[in-house]
Amino acid sequence: MFKGRASRFMGIVAILVLSLVVAACSGGGGQSSGNGNGNGSGNGASESASNAGSSKQQVKLRILWWGSQQRHDATLEALKRYTEQNPHVTFEPEFSGWDGYWDKLSTQSAAKNAPDIIQMDSAYLAEYAGRNQLLELSSGIDTSKMDQALIDTGKYQDKLYAISLGNNAYGIAYNKEAIEKLGLTPPKNGWTWEEYWAFGREAKAKIGDSGYAMLDMTRELDVYGLYQMSKGKGYYITDDGKFNMDRETWMEWVTTLAELREEGVVPPADIQITDKELDPNQDLVAKGTALIRRLHAAQATALDGLNPGGMAMVTMPRGPEGSGWLKSSMFWSVSADTKHAEESKRFIDWFINSEEAGSILGTTRGVPVNNEILAAMEPNLSDADKMGIELIRETAPIAQPFKTEPRGWPNFRSKDYQLIADKLMYKQITPEQAWDEIVSKSKEYE
Repeated sequence: MFKGRASRFMGIVAILVLSLVVAACSGGGGQSSGNGNGNGSGNGASESASNAGSSKQQVKLRILWWGSQQRHDATLEALKRYTEQNPHVTFEPEFSGWDGYWDKLSTQSAAKNAPDIIQMDSAYLAEYAGRNQLLELSSGIDTSKMDQALIDTGKYQDKLYAISLGNNAYGIAYNKEAIEKLGLTPPKNGWTWEEYWAFGREAKAKIGDSGYAMLDMTRELDVYGLYQMSKGKGYYITDDGKFNMDRETWMEWVTTLAELREEGVVPPADIQITDKELDPNQDLVAKGTALIRRLHAAQATALDGLNPGGMAMVTMPRGPEGSGWLKSSMFWSVSADTKHAEESKRFIDWFINSEEAGSILGTTRGVPVNNEILAAMEPNLSDADKMGIELIRETAPIAQPFKTEPRGWPNFRSKDYQLIADKLMYKQITPEQAWDEIVSKSKEYE
């Protein structure tokens, strides 16, 4: 009997203590700043406010991206500002150039050790979403100020796995200072493939043995895909993952490039493979070894940084069916294995919708996706930023439909095809032998 009374007494004491704790925690009437969407897979307890208007559970977000030094610097500044405004969130940044990025991410993802927030490219979106390695982002991030077409570029099988960070277009960058000194007519928007090849030969005649006109695109299957599309033959791979390279068109492509290599219009293979895009010491255009190269509008500020005021951009060469394409410059995705889903989404929401973030980031990832922020920013943008925006506007009327590669095919493009193209460039195989190898290898992906 005494034991039962004691038990009941202790129970009453526990309830009173708990009530006092709850009252203290709710003092001031504050609420958690979460978005309340409730659909994340993260540990919600670790991300809820432990004290309203006071401290929150400390969270460290790993975040991975590739890009130029300008992008790195701007992103680090944005992360610093976010932590100042959200002291419970700190970051562990990981960044690099494009080379090696996807090998690193693939290894991390396979080990279930991917960063919480991942910079994603359209070429790899289906790959990662198809392996259930990305978190669905259909709620928790405000996309109401974005164009629907841009939102849709981040979808896989009608589910949103990536948030676009910028409008973008494929184009041609060139050293306008060098071209003016040579007395050449500079490239123009809307030029054709025939005009592109002719420009290269005319420029080489002026340059002589001191350099090259343009870079060799034999290894770049995505550029060949645009070339084939411009001829009305479709992309190199169909939407359902079927090999679609047209033999006659491809032979025309590699034969033309081989002729340009023999003529010295493009560099020989041993020089071409040293090129590293936008690296001040290894980019062949930045070094003055060549005059023009293909580049994205989102890279306009980085391009200008190599030679301030000395560079320019025009549309990709066009065929009967158009030129280049418009696309998302890149995305933020969230790892499916993150323990901080809600905090990751809150950060992405701030990154694309905050005017403060917009002013810090500028166009380092392309033209801002939030239309209100772009409108506010545009009058104050640099000439380099406006150069990228102008490329997007010039491409829009003649753009071909943007194509993403189905699951598996990015590996074919970035590895298998490049190995075959290297042998072709070094004259280790003939175009006919290269074609047979391409067709044979493609069967592994269909």
